[in-house]
Amino acid sequence: MSDLTLTLPTARPAAAIRDTATMIGRGVRLSRRNLEALITALMLPVILMLLFVYLFGGAINTGTRYVTYVVPGVILLCAGFGSATTAVSVSQDMTNGIIDRFRAMDISAAALIAGHVVASVIRNAVSTVLVFGVALAIGYRPHGSVAEWLGAIAILLMFMAAVSWFAATVGLLASTPEAASGFTFGVMFLPYASSAFVPIDTMPHWLQGFSRHQPCTPVTESLRSLLAGQPVGSHAATAIAWCAGILAVSMVASTIAFWRRTTN
Repeated sequence: MSDLTLTLPTARPAAAIRDTATMIGRGVRLSRRNLEALITALMLPVILMLLFVYLFGGAINTGTRYVTYVVPGVILLCAGFGSATTAVSVSQDMTNGIIDRFRAMDISAAALIAGHVVASVIRNAVSTVLVFGVALAIGYRPHGSVAEWLGAIAILLMFMAAVSWFAATVGLLASTPEAASGFTFGVMFLPYASSAFVPIDTMPHWLQGFSRHQPCTPVTESLRSLLAGQPVGSHAATAIAWCAGILAVSMVASTIAFWRRTTN
């Protein structure tokens, strides 16, 4: 009995880590098999960046080359488009009966949701690398130091994780995968109502307040400043606070939503 008591505390964390790793692998495989959604998540941000730079960039005065201005906003779009796939995948799990099998195997809700979230972050990271590659090819030249690059990557990963976990919560709350996709529509287009594509001062006065005080603006400004090698000011702290808050609320909400969906 004493041996069993000593080994249980180490066995449970090990099992949780193993389950989470298994769910992450499953999420990545699901992404790879859903080829249409994967291509959309990877290519649509690139297409939008090219449209903005070559069709609208000449008419927008940002004080710098428009490609330099717009790249951070396009990167945020990657997370927005990826959130729809995450929400739909989670909703499909909740409606196709596989959750009953997972519960029979004593797999926790945290492991299941974390698998979808990490898979989403990986998709978004691949899309971001693709966006950077195309941006460099059309003239984008970042000037940040190694430390500034690391800071930008950290903030970006926090934003991706927060948006992905929020999308997973939406998938748990939605009654159907179609409804889950619709609920994430606002997240996909939130960057447009920020400083991602045009300066906030050019927007109508009634919209400027919202644009300045929503999560995409400090995240965009932080990435823009860090990658350009410029002072980031208070934007980084505000961006981190937004991301941490969204992530914390989403984790709690997803746990409650999962419990209610699986016990009723």
